[in-house]
Amino acid sequence: MRREYDNIYMIGIGGIGMSAIARYYNFKGKNVSGYDRTESSLTRTLVSEGIKVHYDDRPDLIPQDVENTLVIYTPAVPASLQERQYVSSHGYRIIKRSEMLGEIAEGQNCLAVAGTHGKTTTSTMIAHILTEGGDGCSAFLGGISKNYNTNLLVSKTKTIVAEADEYDRSFLQLHPAIAAITAMDADHLDIYGDVETMREAFREFAAQVSETIVAKFGLKLGLLNTKVFTYHLDNKAADCHADNIRLDATGHYTYDLVYPGGVLQDIKVGALGKVNVENSIAAAAVCLCNGMDAQKVKHAIGTFCGVKRRLDVHVNTPEITYIDDYAHHPAELDSTITSIREIFPERKITAIFQPHLYTRTRDFADEFAAALSKVDKLVLLDIYPAREEPIPGVTSKIIYDKVTAPEKVMIRKDELMGLIRKENLDVLVTFGAGDIDRFIGPITDYLLKK
Repeated sequence: MRREYDNIYMIGIGGIGMSAIARYYNFKGKNVSGYDRTESSLTRTLVSEGIKVHYDDRPDLIPQDVENTLVIYTPAVPASLQERQYVSSHGYRIIKRSEMLGEIAEGQNCLAVAGTHGKTTTSTMIAHILTEGGDGCSAFLGGISKNYNTNLLVSKTKTIVAEADEYDRSFLQLHPAIAAITAMDADHLDIYGDVETMREAFREFAAQVSETIVAKFGLKLGLLNTKVFTYHLDNKAADCHADNIRLDATGHYTYDLVYPGGVLQDIKVGALGKVNVENSIAAAAVCLCNGMDAQKVKHAIGTFCGVKRRLDVHVNTPEITYIDDYAHHPAELDSTITSIREIFPERKITAIFQPHLYTRTRDFADEFAAALSKVDKLVLLDIYPAREEPIPGVTSKIIYDKVTAPEKVMIRKDELMGLIRKENLDVLVTFGAGDIDRFIGPITDYLLKK
């Protein structure tokens, strides 16, 4: 039996995964409070929901009732933080975010989505399909659902949808009934050391799934004791794939889903881009494996509005289109740029990219350059360090020098709005997982006024 606490204190409360847990315990009537390094739209929303948030490293603001306070932290917060050191030395029960999610999901019908990219949209789509067309679910999402304007859904059903994050081996805390695995591209090599060690962790996660795995076609998961269905955008060798894909004038795709149960015709995807056709195949497969009615799955995919910061359209007129996307891994960038190019084949695409982490920039400079070379003009910003200290010789320039796009420029963040005002823009895209999202409002406002 899990011990109940009156106070939930969260170190790094503004993170997307942390904030979902904060909202969950706030909904449960707990006294929720926490620290984050900087104020953001997400922390402001938490405050508006009655959660106390502060931005100074102050141990005196932690609830003093040690016995009645559970401390949840994210590994993204440095161990040198005074608050972390204080709770460690004063006898609080301290738990990582991933362990907390594992405890919440224990004993539930857990549907999880793992993968180095695609997991946020796919898990949010699953949660929407179950909410719109099924009996509902609780969901802990890695992004803000545009249908519900939150990263947390709460339901009385036993079904829980969770994004299974590979960072810091977090996903090994989950033991899902059904799991989708979307990609196993090299990432987080600062944690794993090499790609094979990372993939071994994915295989370990797959071995913890009790009923069914829906895996991207071609992934090598080894021998498993569960049913495995493969999916792919259009490879007919996959168990689940799209046939008869067509694009309409608004950038939306319609397709026929071929799956082991037959063919589900004329699924229109509510979110833009071919990348979301593939995400919807994975989401549909998970929901069908969970026993959902095929026609309800089809309807719900059509009403899915997407996830904030995932192919997120802010302005769309014949003269100017502005899209924002969280892509921060080369495979994500490549996939999203390809999708945008297919929707707007004749238009000039200008991409603003803020690299995320020194290690990721160092490890994938060639791959970043190859993906970014597919745009017409690149505007490259400095690296967003997040949890890392600078690495000598690693700057945005190691990407910039290898980019072969027709036009490219490297600028500081404080020069960005000035450059946008001077540019003759057609299709503009902002990319990155750092603080580039702070420019979304100013860019949108400027383009709409213009």
